[in-house]
Formats: sequence, C-alpha cells, structure tokens
Amino acid sequence: MTPLPAVSGRRVVRALEKAGFSIRRQRGSHIAVGKPGHPHTISVPDHGEVRPGTLRSIINKAGLTVQEFVELLR
Repeated sequence: MTPLPAVSGRRVVRALEKAGFSIRRQRGSHIAVGKPGHPHTISVPDHGEVRPGTLRSIINKAGLTVQEFVELLR
C-alpha cells in the first residue's frame, strides 16, 4: 500500500486538475473543484499541509486510488 504524502492544498488542487477537475470557486481558505459528469464537488482546504484523513477523503471522493494520486503529484 502506498503511504499518503504530506502535501499542501495547492498541490492537491494541481494534481486534481491533471485528473480533469477544475476550480469552481474559492471561498475563504477552501477551494471547490469539480468535473463535468462527476457527482461530487470536492472542497480542498488551502492549507500548508492537508491532514491525512482529509487527504484520504478527497482522494476517495475524486474516485482515485492513493497510487494514482501520488502519480498525479509528479
């Protein structure tokens, strides 16, 4: 199993953009991203480091595996 990396909210958004998501809006310290045909709007905290549980939830809502997400970070 691939361990979760320690990443910032901005890096999470960039990785999701590579997977076809786009920024829908930003309000305060959270960025909402979405994808046409995808049932969820995903809220990503714009923090220096996203907590592991929050990151795992974002990855699951995006329909990705941890391994796929790590590859998108590259």
